[in-house]
Amino acid sequence: MRIRYRAVIALLLLSFLFPGGAICEEKPLLEIGVGLGLLQMPDYRGSDENRLYLLPYPYVIYRGDILKIEEQRITGQIFKTDRVLLDFSGFGAVPVKSSNNTARTGMPDLDATFELGPALKIRLWESREDQFKISLSLPVRAFFSTDFTSVSREGWVFSPRINIVKDDLIPDTGLNLGISAGPMFADSGYHAYYYTVEPAYATAERPAYSAGGGYSGSTLTVGLGKTYKQFIFNAFVSADFLQGAVFEDSALVKRETSFMSGISLSWIFYKSAKTVNVEK
Repeated sequence: MRIRYRAVIALLLLSFLFPGGAICEEKPLLEIGVGLGLLQMPDYRGSDENRLYLLPYPYVIYRGDILKIEEQRITGQIFKTDRVLLDFSGFGAVPVKSSNNTARTGMPDLDATFELGPALKIRLWESREDQFKISLSLPVRAFFSTDFTSVSREGWVFSPRINIVKDDLIPDTGLNLGISAGPMFADSGYHAYYYTVEPAYATAERPAYSAGGGYSGSTLTVGLGKTYKQFIFNAFVSADFLQGAVFEDSALVKRETSFMSGISLSWIFYKSAKTVNVEK
């Protein structure tokens, strides 16, 4: 059962990093399919050890006026104008067994985590002729951990992002490009969950350390997506830069630059006859 939960949460993470589709077009209200994703990711930001996940998943898209289900993401629209959208969404990460991570040997395991909260999204510039858009996303999320028997709130995280979308990157190929970049800020609770070393777990190579709140590094993500008939292909690579982060001196930070990547292929076998106008 735990393996299943790990796969679901990893898939959530994968779906958040894939770029969106066209800027504005008619799309089915409901789409149903199946897919397979391959995800490579570090145990945590700053870890020098990586895992590989092969993840089958159901593909469900629902483009309602208020509730939207988009590739394992569920968002609820709160407020919207022509340029501003306020919605509510979440984000997840897989658990880590400390016995499988050299830097954390002897420490408590990292449980599965998830984030929930509102995000203000602002369209900064758009060219429909060139199928190009720049937007700003300002998500503020509460950070939770769970061992699937209980849930604990650990802290807060704020990760503003500049998002760039270029559809039909190479003319007439249908290849879409998405770029997302920005800093991350979190409180001491969030940082302590990953980077604090309590005196009871200190060793000669891993001195005691107390992580504070503040700057948490920055992230750059580049993704490509293409739809061909009833198939959708996505790929991404994401880099975390921890230079200057407030927890940089923790012995648990083994790499100041780490990478995550993934690919997925989805097969859509049902599309509703009813369509809606989609703007992203």
